[in-house]
Amino acid sequence: MDAIALDSRLSKPTATFLSHHRKLLVDGEWVAAASGKTFSVYNPATGTVLAQVAEADKEDVDRAVRAARRAFDEGPWRKMTGSERGRLMWKLADLVEQHLEEFAEIESVDNGKPLAVARVADVPLTVDMFRYMGGWATKVTGSTIPWSVPNEFFSYTVREPVGVVGQIIPWNFPLLIAAWKLAPALAAGCTIVLKVAEQTPLSALRLGELIQEAGFPNGVVNILAGYGETAGAALAAHDDVDKVAFTGSTEVGKLIVKAAAGNLKKVSLELGGKSPTIVFGDADIEAAIPGAASAIFFNHGQCCCAGSRLYAHKRVFEQVVEGVSAEARKMKVGPGLDPSTDMGPLVSEEQFQRVTSYIESGIKEGAKVVTGGKKASGNGGYFVEPTVLTDTKPSMKVVREEIFGPVVCAEPFDDADLERIAKRANDTIYGLAASIWTKDISKAHKLANLLRSGTVWINCHNVFDASLPFGGYKQSGWGREMGSEALANYTEIKAVTTKL
Repeated sequence: MDAIALDSRLSKPTATFLSHHRKLLVDGEWVAAASGKTFSVYNPATGTVLAQVAEADKEDVDRAVRAARRAFDEGPWRKMTGSERGRLMWKLADLVEQHLEEFAEIESVDNGKPLAVARVADVPLTVDMFRYMGGWATKVTGSTIPWSVPNEFFSYTVREPVGVVGQIIPWNFPLLIAAWKLAPALAAGCTIVLKVAEQTPLSALRLGELIQEAGFPNGVVNILAGYGETAGAALAAHDDVDKVAFTGSTEVGKLIVKAAAGNLKKVSLELGGKSPTIVFGDADIEAAIPGAASAIFFNHGQCCCAGSRLYAHKRVFEQVVEGVSAEARKMKVGPGLDPSTDMGPLVSEEQFQRVTSYIESGIKEGAKVVTGGKKASGNGGYFVEPTVLTDTKPSMKVVREEIFGPVVCAEPFDDADLERIAKRANDTIYGLAASIWTKDISKAHKLANLLRSGTVWINCHNVFDASLPFGGYKQSGWGREMGSEALANYTEIKAVTTKL
């Protein structure tokens, strides 16, 4: 077993949490994996071991699903009122807020993101999500149905929890996406088995401790750390799971769909993207340049909605490319705990190899590197320079495939026809997000109507709120996260009719 190496800048609570062997939360108890196996979690800024975590596989999934099934069918959870569930969720939100600094530190060393970003984005948005959905717990309602023909019947609908939910989350926003999944399921009255990414399991395991402290009944939330091909596959295929929710790559999403076919469990998917950032000649360039840079370089480009395809009108193309490149050059790439860091490392060696291989592929196919394109120095960590490519073509891999790193492909356009601009932006298997930069708000809304994207931002990018539904068209997924729309993922509609 590799020795744990902790950064001396960590607070005592965080260091204490990381120094203890982390177990699995099953039926209200912290337990070792049935196999006894563990795995190492690495700090992406240094490549050193951060923590040791129990490794769940099929037997642990079986135990967790049985616990969730008992909690749903026999336990007190389903009998609780929406008000009681909502109060528990608000209590959990308060506890997360009280431990904000600890969660921010855990996210920073586990994922690599700057501590300042985790402080102002990941953790506060997690708190907001539990509070927002806690309010919805009392508002999951049905309707009375007027008949369309003369009748002597009275009909109404009710929304009921779907049951036991398997949730599989990624490594790019570990705590926040755990909240995106857990909060609406809890509000609806479901019980949950949450499988966290093996690269970044720590914040969800700490959240599990607060779920216990808040007083959630045993078995309502079970948390497993393990690998996708073992624990994740077993959860997606489990016959006693009523619904599976997945966030991750489109390739794995397709495997989830196949695995879920056995018992035809319900499926929601939040998958990949290749989002366009469209800058018109009349845009406020002083806002568009940092906006386009943030669109791709935020969270090291490890965002499913990253603005990885930059289209700028030829009148401003060179100015935009040079401006975004200048933003990239002045970014400090370093460890997340360093207060001067603007962009941290990629999450793992595997991701580092993936991103650098895409850059090499683009260069071989004729792309020009305006800035970046290489490994950034940094104590053995997985650092890649923020990279701007030009002279790219629609047929290139770097343009067509999701890189999931700080790499943007910039291309000019010379067109006033919004239909043709939209066709170019829509020329992708994905449809997750897009941003439009222009002072002409009428033009912006007309183009927004033509874009096949689940989210369209106008004169902004990467703007989120618990009330805003998020998800994609085409191969970017099924269903929506956040907002009232997310409750549809976790409820069934029942029609009741009485003869009068």
